[in-house]
Amino acid sequence: MALVNTDTIVAIATAPGRGGVGVVRLSGPKALDIASEMAGSITKPRHAKFANFTSPDGEIIDSGVAIYFAGPASFTGEDVVELQGHGSPLVLEQLCQVAMQLGARMARPGEFSERAFLNGKMDLAQAEAVADLIESSTEQAARSAMRSLQGEFSKRINDFLGELTYLRVFVEASIDFADEEIDFLGEAQVDKQLQTLLSTLASIQNSARQGRLLRDGISVVLAGQPNAGKSSLHNQLAGHDAAIVTDVAGTTRDVLREQIHLGGLPLRISDTAGLHDATEDKVELEGIRRTRNELAQADHILLLVNDASGITEQDKAILADLPADKPLTLIRNKIDQSGHAAELTQEDGVNVIYLSAKTGAGMDLLTQHLQHAVGFHPEDEGVFIARRRHLDALNRAQLAIEAGYNCLTGMGAGELLAEELRQAQQALGEITGTFTNEDLLDRIFSSFCIGK
Repeated sequence: MALVNTDTIVAIATAPGRGGVGVVRLSGPKALDIASEMAGSITKPRHAKFANFTSPDGEIIDSGVAIYFAGPASFTGEDVVELQGHGSPLVLEQLCQVAMQLGARMARPGEFSERAFLNGKMDLAQAEAVADLIESSTEQAARSAMRSLQGEFSKRINDFLGELTYLRVFVEASIDFADEEIDFLGEAQVDKQLQTLLSTLASIQNSARQGRLLRDGISVVLAGQPNAGKSSLHNQLAGHDAAIVTDVAGTTRDVLREQIHLGGLPLRISDTAGLHDATEDKVELEGIRRTRNELAQADHILLLVNDASGITEQDKAILADLPADKPLTLIRNKIDQSGHAAELTQEDGVNVIYLSAKTGAGMDLLTQHLQHAVGFHPEDEGVFIARRRHLDALNRAQLAIEAGYNCLTGMGAGELLAEELRQAQQALGEITGTFTNEDLLDRIFSSFCIGK
């Protein structure tokens, strides 16, 4: 059933800043009346009308095109009007102010998409994909977000829920008819169906993990002694001279961050101040403190050492002091000086890459290694965009099904299996919004931009 809103909302729907065209969007029961007050009579849905946009006292604010989308055949499912004028922030803000004088209120972040969800125009995963498509930083991420927006992720979840529901009905029926001599739960069919569910769920989880990598990427921190080549490696990864490179040790005093794409994988790299103890310089000490903060938040650490000098005692001390819970790759840099060939290997259980940040030798090995380390497969074409909450829901569903399987095979407890299947169904329902709560919706849609 559609949500009935008594208020009408308005917002600028185009990106902040100046542009050739700017759009003000209205949605709600008074959208058509308010827009007609501003642009003259608008009666024909989905037909563009050129008009002057005026204030209540008749002053012309702008001129452009007005388009009316009659509900429920609109983005939000309500009456929607778009006023497409010139892309001046001042003019667009004036149009919003006039709309509010005429009875609208300013939309909250994501409120248009929230109304679309509540009015059944899209499910929750599709609504989130709207924001993810807008924020896509790579071509592959945009394609994956569009797959989610078109319902591919939701379809896989709903198909899986159909299979889960069928099994749940079967299990609960066997409990209801426990006095019959037929042993429903003892049949191999239930065991096989549970195994099939877990296999299918694993496939969905794998696609979702890829989708989350495309959406969020990973954070990589470059660490090491001063003059180990961190800034040179930063520049190689960034593809331009983002960091100052000199022969003077300690050139980098602060954290330098860059957002790049590594073979389709979004990567946030942080070049940091060199780690060492032999300093009383307040600026260097602050840089080292910030380096340690970056290391604590990293998804992956690249520790650089000078291969021409070999691993020193200071390098060993830095290695021992790094966060033990962070994935680490040792980069033996400056092979252009040491004469060592570019190579990816393991030494004492640590992944090691021999490369030259100066010449670029071995950079392809680093790219492949980082992609492999996080389980990223750039060739996957069936990936849909996903968020951390989706992975959490899928994981809870997996644990519930596994627990139910153990209850059945270990104790023959059909009641416990039925309850675990119910828990799995509820966890998966959170992805599409079948089962949700107001707090979750507030958290999700408040992260959207205003006007979407």
